[in-house]
Amino acid sequence: MKMLLGCSASFLLLLLLSCLTEPAESRTLHLDSCSVSVHTHELRKYYAHIRSNAISEDNEIGMKLLDRSLMKNVQDGQTCCFLRLVLRFYVERVFSNYASSEPQQQRCSSALANAFVSIRRDIHKCHCQCGEETQRTIDSVHAEFIKLQANRAAQKAVGELDTVLEWLEALGPKTQRN
Repeated sequence: MKMLLGCSASFLLLLLLSCLTEPAESRTLHLDSCSVSVHTHELRKYYAHIRSNAISEDNEIGMKLLDRSLMKNVQDGQTCCFLRLVLRFYVERVFSNYASSEPQQQRCSSALANAFVSIRRDIHKCHCQCGEETQRTIDSVHAEFIKLQANRAAQKAVGELDTVLEWLEALGPKTQRN
């Protein structure tokens, strides 16, 4: 038994070290007049662990919070603001109400929330200016969110996170590995 535990601990240590030494892929997002570096690979990795659960437990099939058309119709000069408001929505409304009974999924959703907080902190340095149309768009997302029970709405928003990640990936070219 001790031998088995020793082998398991060694394997976990090697796995941890390989994760720590793997270079992180980042993208430079061009947000109007500034740029922010985002590790989209890391976001995808964390999201992959919670995606199927979030989608399978979404009972509000006919409703969309973040439709792809919202992302495609962001006005020129409003990308920075739109992203800042979407990140705020996820940090303040979604992740604070999202819960899973599985510890691994809890860790992954916490890691995603922390990554969003970090990106949000970088975007605040950009001093984004928000137009009325952008604010109305995000207000409509909030309005749909509050129509549902908080944990159901959070479940739906996490299930739709794929849309946000695709949009983020499209904002900028891949940069060198750091």
